Amino acid sequence: MKKQLTMLALLVSAFAGLAHADDSAIQQALKKLGLQQTEIQPSPLPGMKTVLTESGVLYVSEDGKHMIQGPLYDVSGAQPVNVTNQLLDKKMNALAPEMIVYKAPKEQHVITVFTDITCGYCHKLHEQIADYNALGITVRYLAFPREGLHGQVEKAMRAVWCSADRNKAFDAAMKGDVPQMDAPATCKINLDKHYQLGILYGIQGTPAILTETGAMIPGYQGPQELKQVLDGQKRGG
Repeated sequence: MKKQLTMLALLVSAFAGLAHADDSAIQQALKKLGLQQTEIQPSPLPGMKTVLTESGVLYVSEDGKHMIQGPLYDVSGAQPVNVTNQLLDKKMNALAPEMIVYKAPKEQHVITVFTDITCGYCHKLHEQIADYNALGITVRYLAFPREGLHGQVEKAMRAVWCSADRNKAFDAAMKGDVPQMDAPATCKINLDKHYQLGILYGIQGTPAILTETGAMIPGYQGPQELKQVLDGQKRGG
């Protein structure tokens, strides 16, 4: 029995060392590409790992020699499922307390919109927020300043997110009236997390609409048009 336990311990140690070596090979490959901030997770693809980076989601072979970028789909069911976006659900849920939410009285669908207060089509979408809500669509906003982080747009958007009444401040900002930062020292909102999550979803412009099924709709969708898409996804699911 003692000999069996010793053998088991050796096997566990060997596999642990192998996993560490695999991750090391991946880390070295990523560093060659200039990717420093990475998070390595298991992958549904045999021999591959999922890597979350500042440039998006990658699938990298365990020896670090091969790499795939882009969404991974599970096509085994009736409808294709974006596995990559499902993986990001936990990160999305962690940001739920920071979302600016316009809840539908009779909610049928929930969408998450990555937005920019200087984006024309984002303004158009928000001007119709009552119409989306009337159709049963709850809209949740996250910040995605198109110019990137630490610029004037992000600063203005952080002022919105740090306001005592975020919805009121957001409504005003979408009309061109951006509030001054109330309490920069005490506000703990970090829009970097919003922006980096958008990058992981592959967002390149705004508005970008994420549905409950994990589907990403790039660009503006009118209330009736979006309702049809969401109803179709629900029936398909």
